[in-house]
Amino acid sequence: MNFTEYFMHLGDKNRPFEDAMALTHESIKRLFQNSTMPYSGVVPQTLKAQLEALDLDKTQPLTDVIETTHQLIAKNSILVQHPHTVAHLHTPPLIVSVIAEHFIATLNQSMDSWDQAPAATYVEQIMVDWLCKTYQLGNRSDGVFTSGGTQSNLMGLLLARDWFAKKYSSHNIQQDGLPEYGCKMRIICSDKSHFTVQKSAALMGLGERAVITVKTNVQGQIDCHALQLTIDSLKAQNLLPFAIVATAGTTDHGAIDDLNAVIKIAKKTGCWTHIDAAYGGALILSKKHKQRLSGIELADSVSVDFHKLFYQTISCGALLIKDKDNFKSLLHHADYLNREGDELPNLVDKSIATTKRFDALKMFMTLQAVGANTLGKMYDSLLQLTAQVAELILSTPTFELCCQPLLSTVLFRLSTQGDMSDSTFNQLHQKIRLQLLTSGAAVIAETKVDGKLFFKFTLLNPCLTINDFEPLLEKIKSTAIQLQKEV
Repeated sequence: MNFTEYFMHLGDKNRPFEDAMALTHESIKRLFQNSTMPYSGVVPQTLKAQLEALDLDKTQPLTDVIETTHQLIAKNSILVQHPHTVAHLHTPPLIVSVIAEHFIATLNQSMDSWDQAPAATYVEQIMVDWLCKTYQLGNRSDGVFTSGGTQSNLMGLLLARDWFAKKYSSHNIQQDGLPEYGCKMRIICSDKSHFTVQKSAALMGLGERAVITVKTNVQGQIDCHALQLTIDSLKAQNLLPFAIVATAGTTDHGAIDDLNAVIKIAKKTGCWTHIDAAYGGALILSKKHKQRLSGIELADSVSVDFHKLFYQTISCGALLIKDKDNFKSLLHHADYLNREGDELPNLVDKSIATTKRFDALKMFMTLQAVGANTLGKMYDSLLQLTAQVAELILSTPTFELCCQPLLSTVLFRLSTQGDMSDSTFNQLHQKIRLQLLTSGAAVIAETKVDGKLFFKFTLLNPCLTINDFEPLLEKIKSTAIQLQKEV
């Protein structure tokens, strides 16, 4: 049996690939030309049934597979480029990032050892060095590309755990497992921090109860006075707080904690500081708003996501650390991969992943094609638009604003509850969001603040204007009127 038609080849025998790519490009072109809504409006049960009806035991020509993918998947996907897709931290990708994905997929480099990714290994290290310099982490800093904030947060806290055990009792967790005092170790974060803090604690063997949350203010920022009192209380109970997580851009509010104040407390109390900057870390490129990240340069570890406000395709993130020696707790030599004494750089030495994508190429090409300065201007424009949207909501009697936005997230709700109970009023907001989504009219989010359900706009697309939000608010208003009649 001849398998050549299924693979790419050196030389000029790649006509099947060229034809398939041309069809794929045509499919995407048709999708963007003909789509008018952020989602097709196909209800979940119907979509599920259509996909399950495909017979995966029956092969088809690739041309047919591409068309099926267009009809069933592409047309029923969320279009992140649509102005009324404003729910999650889900950005439209830069063209250069999409092009980079083509190189990444075709070259298929494995980012664990140099002999599997010679040029790619150097590109990732060049990008890590650029990031460490950009965040001013110092000449001992280093980093590694990750799949995103979840992996970065896990790695940051994992390194913090091992660092503390070594400092506290010269215990080597990598070799000997958790110390006997592991049940006393505590991680502190705000009650608005990302859920991956608790998830990381569970994966590290400490348990979710090892995470102690601190109250936040109305805008979602950690209360530093309460943070100090919390640490004092834990120590008084003979517990061992070892890491504090500050957030630069919370998922719900877009809040940026007072990083300088948090780090000052951490240093005074002997804690590792991890900053989750997956959302707001991009502000480092903004000349107008860079100062909001003041203090990030003092952190022990920082999570950055490029598939958020750096506008890269999913997935693409990084963990940066202030002292590269802390990566040693992840090092394990394998004779077939990263042999001891090997002079070549092997990125597996500082990663919890072995096989890893060449995602660094996306940022490498973006800096050349778009530039850090232009990215910074995009954020300036986006934050200006966010303020305008908040003002528009404030001036619309139908709605009330939760709080003034700190980043690019706007929380608001209906202003009139009438004689509905709090529970019923919350359910009305849920129904409005679902009705907009399943009808294909708009993709917005919801969240709770002090038991009250709020709509959430997450503004990420720098191409939008205030004119895109007036019809969106009208859609929400008309849907609310319709559903209130039913209630």
